[in-house]
Amino acid sequence: MAFRLLQHRSAEGVRAVIAANGDSAAFVPGVASIRELALRAIDEGKSLADIVAAAGKGDAVNIAEELAAGRLLAPMDHDDDAHLILSGTGLTHLGSAEGRDKMHREAAAAATKTDSMRMFLEGLEGGKPAAGETGQQPEWFYKGDGSQLVDPGAPLTMPAFAQDGGEEPELAGIYIIGPDGTPFRLGLCLANEFSDHVTERHNYLWLAHSKLRQAALGPELLVGDLPDHVEGASRILRNGETLWEKPFLSGEANMSHSFANLEAHHFKYDLFRRPGDVHVHFYGTATLSFTDGVRTEEGDVFEIAAAPFTLPLRNPLARADDAAVAVKAL
Repeated sequence: MAFRLLQHRSAEGVRAVIAANGDSAAFVPGVASIRELALRAIDEGKSLADIVAAAGKGDAVNIAEELAAGRLLAPMDHDDDAHLILSGTGLTHLGSAEGRDKMHREAAAAATKTDSMRMFLEGLEGGKPAAGETGQQPEWFYKGDGSQLVDPGAPLTMPAFAQDGGEEPELAGIYIIGPDGTPFRLGLCLANEFSDHVTERHNYLWLAHSKLRQAALGPELLVGDLPDHVEGASRILRNGETLWEKPFLSGEANMSHSFANLEAHHFKYDLFRRPGDVHVHFYGTATLSFTDGVRTEEGDVFEIAAAPFTLPLRNPLARADDAAVAVKAL
C-alpha cells in the first residue's frame, strides 16, 4: 500500500497535513506542514512514517473531494521562497534523446552527433555507477525559487514574452537539508516541469532561458522506497476534449541515470547543502507533446496521472500580462 502525504488548506485558510495509505486518508493531528514533519523526523532520528504514526490519526478525509474543491496544496513549500530551490536534469530517460535531438538537429546540422545525443549516450554508459563510484555528470538546470512553485489546479503562467508553454510530465524528488548539511529525501511527487520548447529549439544555449518558468507538483508526496517503474499518461485537454495524449514512463528501470547519481551530482555543490533549505529536483522525461507538433494555447489544461499516485495533476495554461522593466541608475 503506497504511503503518501498531502498538504491541505481549509476555506478559512488553516493549514494541515493529510496521511494517505491505500484508499484511506486522515488528517495528522497538530501538524501544519510536511516540512514541519520532516524537521521533526530529522531532530528525533526517525522516519516520516514513524513520526506520522506517533502523531496519531485525526478525522478521515476524502482526498479526491478535497482536490476537486481546490483545498490541496503542493506537498512541499517554505515560509521564505528564497529557501526553496527548483532545479532539474534532462536526458535521463531511455527515450529522452529522440525528442531532444529532434529539437536541436536543425540548429546543429552536421555529420557529428549533437551535444544532446552525446550527453545522452554518456549517461547510458555511466549514469548508473556501482555503489561508491562516481557516475557520469548529467545535464543540470535551474528553474527558480519557491515563488515559481504552482499548486495543483492553479494556472501554469508563461511570461508575456514566452514563445511556448509546454508540459513536461516527470517525477520530482523533494529534499530538505538537515542542520549539519545532510540532504534528506522526503519522497517523490508527480510534476509538470513546464518549459518553453520553442525558445530552447532556437538555440541550445537558450535552454537556461527556457527553463526559467513555473512548475507544478502533484498533490501527493510518495514516501518510502523509490519506485523502479512508474507508468502513466500525459494529456492536453482543449475545451474539455482530449487534444493530445501519450503514455510516459519513469522510475530507474526506464532511466539512463540512477536516482542516486542524479542526487550526487546535485548535492555535491556546497551551496545546495545549506541547512534548512528545501529542494525540488525534477528528474526528467521522455514524453513531450511539442515533439509531436502540438502548439498549446491559453486555456488548455495539462493533465498528468500515474500509479502509485492516486490523484492526477491538472493545471490550465495562462499567459502573464506584459510588464515593462526599466533599470534605474543610483
